[in-house]
Amino acid sequence: MNTVTDLVEWGLHGAPLPRGRAWVLRAGAVVAFLLVWSLASGLVVLGNLFNPIFLAGPWRVLGKVAELAATGQLWGHVAATLERVVVGFATGALLALALGLPAGHFPVVRNLLEPIVEILRPIPPLAMLPLFIVWVGIGETSKIAFITYATFFPMFLTTVHAVGRVDPLLLRAAASLGARRTPLFFRVVLPAALPELLTGIRLGVALSFFVIVISEFIGAEEGLGYLINDGRNFFLVDQMLGAAIVLGLLGYAGNALVVRLGRRWLRWERPPA
Repeated sequence: MNTVTDLVEWGLHGAPLPRGRAWVLRAGAVVAFLLVWSLASGLVVLGNLFNPIFLAGPWRVLGKVAELAATGQLWGHVAATLERVVVGFATGALLALALGLPAGHFPVVRNLLEPIVEILRPIPPLAMLPLFIVWVGIGETSKIAFITYATFFPMFLTTVHAVGRVDPLLLRAAASLGARRTPLFFRVVLPAALPELLTGIRLGVALSFFVIVISEFIGAEEGLGYLINDGRNFFLVDQMLGAAIVLGLLGYAGNALVVRLGRRWLRWERPPA
């Protein structure tokens, strides 16, 4: 038995698993989760532990999602949530990159921005939501501003850190070959910082879906957060869980999209087989 080969085969020490085995493990984890959920809801009914309405089984929840999808209600809520998430996240990402890139590269800019960022960053986004409503009203602008505020800080800090950690040897090597300041930034600094920038973008995507529910609790007439809040008002647990699962799937898809783009953009990191 070759120990090194076995370690690589099982994905230890950072070695990736074969795609087929990875999919089997992921599918098995989902099936196991559904089985545990079904067992828990079944035990509640059989054991009369508490009112079974509090823990709807997975098939009932999935049936509710299918019902909402068949009637067309679900797609309107999904579209409204996605629109808010995309606009809010894109605004936060553009601001984070526009301020974080120069802050990471130029100490003067960093020292000007960091005190303000570090004062605002500890303020929870939820504390700012009432202010956004007072400033811009209860409509779409306050929801987008809320997402922008929540996603800006982790992406800004990741951007500053990524640019600041670029290997000085790379910069000196490019400068010695005649690279000027602007080409040096776009051809050396950005590619070197890109892996960590993508990590910040993944954090921003996750936070966008995390905070959208809070913003849709207030003054929204559509969206998955509205659907959850409506289920809470009428005690529709299957609707609340179904909307939460759809939100989780959308967040998973957004993260997977960023990961796929990262693999394409960072092909130079992986040596040819």
